[in-house]
Amino acid sequence: MSDKKRVYIFDTTMRDGEQSPGASMSLEEKIQISRVFDELGVDIIEAGFPIASPGDFEAVTEVSKILKKSIPCGLSRHTKKDIDACKESLKFAERFRIHTFISTSPLHMKHKLNKTPEEVIDAIKEHVTYARKFTDDVEWSCEDGTRTDMDFMCKTVELAIKCGAKTINIPDTVGYTVPSEFKKIIETLINKVPNIDKAILSTHCHNDLGLAVANSLAGVTAGARQIECTINGIGERAGNAALEEIVMAMKTRNDLMPFKTGINTKLLSKASKVVSNATGFPVQFNKAIVGKNAFAHESGIHQDGMLKNRNTYEIMTPESVGVKQTSLVMGKHSGRHAFKDKLTDLGYKDITDDVIQTAFGKFKILADKKKHVYDEDIAAIVDDSLIKEDNVIILKSLKVFAGTGEPQKANMTLEVYGDIKKAEETGDGPVDAIFKCIKKLYPHDVKLQLYQVHAVTEGTDAQATVSVRIEEEGKTTVGQAADTDTLVASANAYLNALNKMIIKRKKTAPQEFSQQKKKFNNQKMKGI
Repeated sequence: MSDKKRVYIFDTTMRDGEQSPGASMSLEEKIQISRVFDELGVDIIEAGFPIASPGDFEAVTEVSKILKKSIPCGLSRHTKKDIDACKESLKFAERFRIHTFISTSPLHMKHKLNKTPEEVIDAIKEHVTYARKFTDDVEWSCEDGTRTDMDFMCKTVELAIKCGAKTINIPDTVGYTVPSEFKKIIETLINKVPNIDKAILSTHCHNDLGLAVANSLAGVTAGARQIECTINGIGERAGNAALEEIVMAMKTRNDLMPFKTGINTKLLSKASKVVSNATGFPVQFNKAIVGKNAFAHESGIHQDGMLKNRNTYEIMTPESVGVKQTSLVMGKHSGRHAFKDKLTDLGYKDITDDVIQTAFGKFKILADKKKHVYDEDIAAIVDDSLIKEDNVIILKSLKVFAGTGEPQKANMTLEVYGDIKKAEETGDGPVDAIFKCIKKLYPHDVKLQLYQVHAVTEGTDAQATVSVRIEEEGKTTVGQAADTDTLVASANAYLNALNKMIIKRKKTAPQEFSQQKKKFNNQKMKGI
């Protein structure tokens, strides 16, 4: 297989994926994700939009420092200020990419940019040339490309390549096109742009019509050699093309799509879980490749076929994407050494001894509660331990009174800035009572945007994973926690989100954070 068959995977989970409402990720979460993506074999990682916020700038900087194989990338509009921010945030990387874009469709040029086609042409010339001063790896995108006049697109692409762009991306920004149409766009560019051989064509497809993966693959069959995508397909509105689906489609149907990527497919399931945990977005059970039911068979006919020959109802093996067929191996008699080996087997290779010790303690407690401990249980425990930071607020104890006839009541003890505080509150249900206790013990004003519960495994003794998303003055954080007691998980998930919000305040408004801490210390001295 020649290099002409090599398809580069450009992941934009931490940029376009984070633009999915509520999918905000902390710096620590982005670093964890980038390490997994680097190991996964992603070619280019778009770590953020540096000019967008100090948080995005910091994330791109820190991610670019730790990548060993993947190329870090920052996004910029056609302004020198944006490009300078990209250059500055990526300066620690041995090699990096600047991805700059401008709209080219009549609709966007008129109503979004308020620019004439001639002005857009001038902007392309100026800013691609400017970006090229800082790196020889410049990518140019024509936003809303699939609604752009074809002759004008050919003209802009030719100019961008002439000015130094080595990758040309054709975004289906609003998920408008269909596979046959997208294929024709790529073919036309290859046939009509004189210098097209000097650049790699890329696809960036959104899923508004559920065609993002199909359009991306159509682009590759037509000659594109880079696909922009996200893990779990997260992104603006209905999302982006799903990385795991694209990679496995080419691998499974290599007879029709004889292309190769550098992706280690056995790490796809792990990557999916890490992103899901960071965003608080559970993966739908019937999601292709990485969904819980992707390799589950309930129908008697299907089960019979599987027992006779796996190929009857499976077109790929669970092992090929990192899913274990058998997960029931750990119990209350398992020791720390076996637990550590299990973590390695599950893909947790670079975690600290402190995290292992914490997770092992939680595992032993869970093993006493549950008859069986599954791989998914262990992963939930470790993920919960990994997201713990220097928490300001720690749950010490919780008692909940619920049922008919009496108001639901929560009795809670928290450690706040090292001070032990207790409260008792009633509410419209036990969860409401719990959240009221937290607000009483640590007064704050946030909006609860999401409260979601799902079972990690099956059975009445299953662990519950609770996701909580809160918002304060435009800042959003997601907290997650797992426990066999849903109410305990609910309290810890809310506290996890709140601690993250406090940490965000510390980073963005250190003076406000110090004042808040001083206030609590004064209350402590007064015995409040």
